[in-house]
Amino acid sequence: TRQRNHLDKELSDLRTVPVYLSHREINRYYEGFSNGVLWPLFHYQTDMVQDDAWRYWKTYVEVNQRFAEVVADKYQEGDLIWVHDYQLTLLPTMLRRLIPTARIGFFLHIPFPSSEVFRILPWRTQILKGILGADLIGFHTYSYMRHFTRSLLTVLGVESKGEIVSYEDRTLILGVFPMGVDTAKFERLANEKNVLERVAEIQQECRGQKLIIGVDRLDYIKGLPRRMLTVDRLLEREPSLRGKVRMIQVVVPSRTKVDSYKQYQQKLDELVGRINGVHATVNSVPIHYLYRSVSQTELVALYRSAQLMLVTPLRDGMNLVAKEFIASRTDEDGILILSEFAGAAAELREAILINPYDIDGVATTIKKALTLPSEERQARMRILRSRILANNCYHWSNNFIQTLQKASRVRPVAVQALSSSD
Repeated sequence: TRQRNHLDKELSDLRTVPVYLSHREINRYYEGFSNGVLWPLFHYQTDMVQDDAWRYWKTYVEVNQRFAEVVADKYQEGDLIWVHDYQLTLLPTMLRRLIPTARIGFFLHIPFPSSEVFRILPWRTQILKGILGADLIGFHTYSYMRHFTRSLLTVLGVESKGEIVSYEDRTLILGVFPMGVDTAKFERLANEKNVLERVAEIQQECRGQKLIIGVDRLDYIKGLPRRMLTVDRLLEREPSLRGKVRMIQVVVPSRTKVDSYKQYQQKLDELVGRINGVHATVNSVPIHYLYRSVSQTELVALYRSAQLMLVTPLRDGMNLVAKEFIASRTDEDGILILSEFAGAAAELREAILINPYDIDGVATTIKKALTLPSEERQARMRILRSRILANNCYHWSNNFIQTLQKASRVRPVAVQALSSSD
């Protein structure tokens, strides 16, 4: 009780209110349903959806209701409510019932899957109706928004007109808001003395080797085994590159209590060990595998040191690591190889886009990318940097909030006019 009172006080100082959950609720709501059902399904990994998902649905509903009650209790007239992500899809409608006049926004940070995949979900109707409680529903990309509107039509029979949805007695707005990073922060770090010193150390450690980096949270959507197999394929086809290319792969531990993630980590460990055993030379191993978190100084130094960065998820809502890499390249150099199935691909068109399932094709792309002339590398990076500098995380949040303020004020006719003028 004393610890909780102390925590409440600290959170209150930050103008934050907690929603306390029991271990059982966390296990069923967060690990069981959110990450065992919605996460794999929305990322097209249908074989990873837990078979006993029905056990966790009730807790998912109960926890969403708990959030609704806490928010409603703290709500004051004129407040904006911004609900985030797949763990709280039922919250907008629950809040709408408790606070009918509230201005509610919902943003989905992960992909919204095609209607053919979404319709697999037994609770598809409840999820869609839950989200439709919002005045503004935001996505990272236009394709996610299209998938959502298609699901509205096929599941609920609700038609949309462009970015406008009429549902029951309300008019909702859909929007595309690609999330950015704090570019100024990464630029500042990239030019700090200790980072530049670490860059020099990394380059010295590489002894003239071409440095390829990957930075990912441990997750099966990130395509890490296929990425390692791509390096294996590259060195198998181009044995002359052995000892001349170094891959540093940082894997940040995630969801360590979930069995599927433990199994995934074991598979990855074994794969890296096998590849290093086959392609190592007396002086080096091809893949330097770091299963741990790294400091921001070390992270930005890696970004600055690399000739090439691999971002190859099988599916990803956005992928901010790709944008962090670009923000850190104040030298306007470096090549980004990016999966076409990452949300960031819609924005970062000057990256080299690849199909992460095509191991042989990606290996070919890496070989070509390592020999790109400096003029082309710099031209690509300049354009990428100009785009992410303009669309940083502050632009993202301000744009969403301003759109929500407009969306909740206007009536259906005015909304239609707003849509056409946009």
